[in-house]
Amino acid sequence: MKPAKAIAFILAAIGIVSLSQIFIFAANSGDRKEDAKQTTYSNPQIYSPKIPDTLSFAGESVPLDIYYVREGLDRELIVNTFGHTNTLLYFKRAHRFFPIIEPILKKNGVPSDFKYLCVIESGLTNATSPAKAQGFWQFIKTTGQKYGLEVTDEVDMRNNLEAATEAACKYLKSLHNQFGNWTDAAAAYNCGEAGLSKNMQKQSCQSYYDTRLNNETTRYVYRILAVKQIMQHPQDYGFFLRSSDLYPSITTRTSTLKGQNIDLYSFAKENGVSYKMLKELNPWLLSDKLVNKQNKSYQVKLPTEDGTRLSKIRTDRDKKNDFITKM
Repeated sequence: MKPAKAIAFILAAIGIVSLSQIFIFAANSGDRKEDAKQTTYSNPQIYSPKIPDTLSFAGESVPLDIYYVREGLDRELIVNTFGHTNTLLYFKRAHRFFPIIEPILKKNGVPSDFKYLCVIESGLTNATSPAKAQGFWQFIKTTGQKYGLEVTDEVDMRNNLEAATEAACKYLKSLHNQFGNWTDAAAAYNCGEAGLSKNMQKQSCQSYYDTRLNNETTRYVYRILAVKQIMQHPQDYGFFLRSSDLYPSITTRTSTLKGQNIDLYSFAKENGVSYKMLKELNPWLLSDKLVNKQNKSYQVKLPTEDGTRLSKIRTDRDKKNDFITKM
C-alpha cells in the first residue's frame, strides 16, 4: 500500500471510531438523563408543615393573624419537624418524664403546657449550657438557689427533676404575678424578668408578641408552641411512634442517705445496686463521696426489684404496635 493511501485509510478508521464513540456517548447520555429523571421522581416529596388555624398557650390565644407571629411559628415548626433526630428523642423521653413533671405543675397551679418549655430548655436531659445553666429546667446557680435548690460542690439539686420542677413552678408563678399572663412569663423565663420588663416599657408594649427582643427570646415562645403542636399532633408532622418505641418509666424505691464521709461505692453495694445505677437515678450527687459537713439527710432513688428490666416494666400498652396520637 502506497503511503498516501495508507494515511487515508488510517484517517478513515479514526473517523469511524470517533463517530461510534459519539453515538455511544449520546446513547449513554440519554440513559443518564432518564436515570436522573427517575431518581428525581422517586424522591420523597417535602411539604411545608401544617400551621394550625388557631393555637393557644396555657389557655392564652396566639395571634396568628399577625404575619410575623405566623411566620415565627412556621420557622419553628419547620426546624422541629425536619430536625427530627431531636424531636424523636423528645417523644421517647417524654413518656418517661412527663408523668413526673405534670403532677407537680398541676399541684402548683402552673399550666400543663409548661412541660413543653422544659422540653425546649433541655431536651428532657440534665444538660449544661454554655452559661452554666443546669438540669431539665436550666437554672443558673443563683436563680436555682433563690428558689430553694441546694447547689454545692457535692450536691446539685438542679439535677433532681422533682426538686427542680418545684423550683420552676415557684419561679413561673412569680413571673406570672409580675407580668399578668403566662406567655410573658414564659418569655421572661428565658431572658429574665428585668430584660423583658425593660424592653416592654421602652417600646410601650403590653405583649411579648409585640415586643422586639433578642433573637433567642424572639424565637423562644414559638419554639414552645411548635413543640407543643408537634407532640400533640405527631402524625400530622410525619412522626409515627409506637407505644413500644417510647422509653418506659423506671420504678424506684427511696432510701435515706445520711451521715458524713459517705463512700457512694460502698453505699450502692450495701443497697444491692451498681454505682452506675445509683448515679443514673440520682444525677444530683456530683461525686463518689459525700462529705456532708452539715450532716443533712437526703432521699435517694434506688430501683425496685427488676425495676430496670424491660421485660418487667413494659406495660400492656407499651407492648402494642399502635401509633401514639398525643404526648
